[in-house]
Amino acid sequence: MLFRSKTLLVAALTAAVPQALLAQTSASALPAAPPTTGTMPLSLQQAVNYAVQNKSSLLATRLGEAAAAAKVGEIKSAGLPQVNVGATVSDNFKLQKSLVSFPVQQTVLTPGKVADASGGQEVVLDQRRLAVPPQPFAFGLQFAGNTSASVSQLLFDGSYLIGLKAAKVYTELAKKQTQQAEIDVVEQVSKAYYSTLVARSRLALLARNVQRLDTVLFQTNQTYKAGFAEKLDVDRLRVQRNNLVVEQQKAQRLTELSVGLLKFQMGLPQQQGIQLTDSLDAAVVDAGALRQRLGVASMNTGGGVNGLGDVPTAPIPSGSDNTAAQNRLDQQNALSGGQPIAARGALNYNNRIEFSTLETQQALAGLDLRNRQAGAYPRLVLTGAYGFTGSAKTGSELFAFRGPDSRNSAGFANQNWFGFGNVGLSLQVPVFDGFRRKYLVQQSRLQQQTIEKGFETLKQSIDLQDAQSRTTLINALDVLDNQQANLTLATDVARVTRIKFNAGVGSNLEVITAETDLRSAQTNYYGAIYDVLVAKVDRDKATGELYKNSR
Repeated sequence: MLFRSKTLLVAALTAAVPQALLAQTSASALPAAPPTTGTMPLSLQQAVNYAVQNKSSLLATRLGEAAAAAKVGEIKSAGLPQVNVGATVSDNFKLQKSLVSFPVQQTVLTPGKVADASGGQEVVLDQRRLAVPPQPFAFGLQFAGNTSASVSQLLFDGSYLIGLKAAKVYTELAKKQTQQAEIDVVEQVSKAYYSTLVARSRLALLARNVQRLDTVLFQTNQTYKAGFAEKLDVDRLRVQRNNLVVEQQKAQRLTELSVGLLKFQMGLPQQQGIQLTDSLDAAVVDAGALRQRLGVASMNTGGGVNGLGDVPTAPIPSGSDNTAAQNRLDQQNALSGGQPIAARGALNYNNRIEFSTLETQQALAGLDLRNRQAGAYPRLVLTGAYGFTGSAKTGSELFAFRGPDSRNSAGFANQNWFGFGNVGLSLQVPVFDGFRRKYLVQQSRLQQQTIEKGFETLKQSIDLQDAQSRTTLINALDVLDNQQANLTLATDVARVTRIKFNAGVGSNLEVITAETDLRSAQTNYYGAIYDVLVAKVDRDKATGELYKNSR
C-alpha cells in the first residue's frame, strides 16, 4: 500500500512550507496567464508565486482590500464641498385654499349728513365694522417651477476628524487580512507540492522494486527448471510480485490525484500539464543544522547541542514546601518542550500575523471609542443656495422665462421668474440624547477590554504552538534518523539474502521476508522525510517565519 496516501492528501490541503524549505532553484515568477498547452516546468517557488498571484480565493480577498480602500474614500468625501443642483415643475391642477380673516368696514350715510353736505358743510361719514366670516383664498397659480443650486462645506465635526485617522488603520487591517490569506495559500500549495514529490519518488521506488523482483523471479524460475528449486518458491515470488504491481497501480493513481490537488491549490487549470523541477532530496532539510537551531542533538548521542546532556537533578520530595513550585516548573517545561528559558524568551509575538492583526483591531477599537466620545462636540456647516422660482396660469407661459425687464403690450411688468439666494452657518449642538452616547461609549470600552483579554489568549496559544511544533520537529528528526538507519540495514540484509539464495545456501522464504522488510523500511523512510518537512513547516509557522510579503 502506498505510504500514508490519505494523510498526505489531507495534509496538503491544510499545511504550509516555509521559505527555508523551498527548493534551491532560482525564484522566477510565472506569467499571470499560464499556457494551456504543453508541459509547464514548475519549481516550488514558481508554484507559490503563481498561486499568490492567481488563486481565486486570494483574488477575492484582494477585492475586499480594494473595497476597504473605497470605504476610506467614502469617509474622506464627507469633508469635501457638497454641491447639489435640482429643478422641479408642478401642475397645481387644484390649488390649495386657505381661510383668511380680515376686517370689513361699511360707510354709513345718514339723511342729516346728506343735508349738511348739500348746504356746503364739510361732513365726516361714520364707518362701522361688519361681521364677515373668514373667506377661502387660493394663493399662487396653476403651474409653478423651481430650480436651484446649493453648496455646503463641513467646517468642524469631531467624528469626521477621528474618522480620517481611522481610515489609515482600517486600510492596514485589510492588508493584514490579505497577508493572512496569502500565508494560507502558500501553506496549501507547498504541502501539495511536497505531497506530489513524495508520491512520485515512492512510485519510482516501486518501479525499481518490481524490476528487482522480476530479476529474482526469473532466476528462481530458471533454478526450478533446472531442478534445484521447488515450484512453491516460484509461486511465492509470483504472489509477491502481483501484490507489488497492484500497489504500484494504486501509487500511480494517487500520484495523479496529488498532481490534480497541486493544480487546484495553485488555481491552475486541470488540463494544464506540469513537470515538477525540484527533487525531494533538495527539499530535505539539513537535520544537523536544524538540530543546532533547536538546541538538541541526535538521538544516538544524547541530549544537548553537543550530545552531552546534563545529569538531571533529583526531584524534590512531594512532602516538601516546594512541591507547588516544582509542579509549576514541570508544567512550564512540558509546555515549552524542554526549551531553555533564554530560548523561550526570544519568541517574538510580532512575527505572527495574527498578533499584528489583533494590534490593528485594538487601534481601531480605540479610535471607535474616541469617535463616540466626539459625538458630544458641536457640528458646524457652511451652507449656501441660489436659484429661481416661477409661476404662471399655463404651461407655455411658465416656460416663457420672463425676467424683470419683461413688459406686456400695455407696458406693465409681467415677470414670471424670480431669483433668490442665501448663505449661512448651521450649528448643531447635541444637548441630550437619552443617554444613547453614554451606552455607546460603554460598549466601546468593553470592546477594548475584550481585545486586551484576547492578547493574553493569543500569547498563550502562540506559546503552546511554539512548544508543540518544537517537540514535534525534534521527534520527527529522531524518527528520520532511526528510519534511515533501518533502511540501510534492511537494504544490506536484502542484498546479502539474495547473494545467499543465488549461491544456494539461502531459502526463498528468507528472500521474500527480506524484500518485505525492505519495502516496509522504504515506506517508513519516505514517511519520516515527509513528517520532518511537515514539522519544519509547522515550526516556522509557529514562529512567524513561514511567509513574508514584501508588499
